[in-house]
Amino acid sequence: MIEYLPLVDKDGNVIGKAKRSECHGNPSLVHPVVHLHVFGSDGRLLLQRRSASKDLLPGMWDTAVGGHVALGEDAPRALVREAREELGIRAENARFLYNYFWRTGVESEFVSAFLLENDGPFRIDPDEVAETRFFSKPEIIGSLAKGIFTPNFEEEFRRLTGDGIF
Repeated sequence: MIEYLPLVDKDGNVIGKAKRSECHGNPSLVHPVVHLHVFGSDGRLLLQRRSASKDLLPGMWDTAVGGHVALGEDAPRALVREAREELGIRAENARFLYNYFWRTGVESEFVSAFLLENDGPFRIDPDEVAETRFFSKPEIIGSLAKGIFTPNFEEEFRRLTGDGIF
């Protein structure tokens, strides 16, 4: 079955649709995604190591939850769905943080980022997530720019620390 993703303008308004495979090969096709930053009660940040079967950046550490917004779905509903699918958690009470554009040579995303405190337990989907682990801020800082984290997570980490969230 062919998966279609919504295409959005600079404000995140849906302006069309395209095949997922087209979105992941054409940076002019901006599609919406959601990211959830999960903090433990001890202040550490949960990250996921992406499954080896992922299209992009397999095996790298990334934001705890990340996924596409489906056609006809808004960001909060996509976030709840993705959190349930990837970590087996409820995210209805997640707090919206910000939107931003993320562009690479392969794709362009309109990211809606959220925050949630949750200590688990987590029930990961092995098709999506290889493993999860909580990281302290110094652990992340010591591993930046070493090819461990996705470039997008490293950008979000700068946002989280710059905004005083982490």
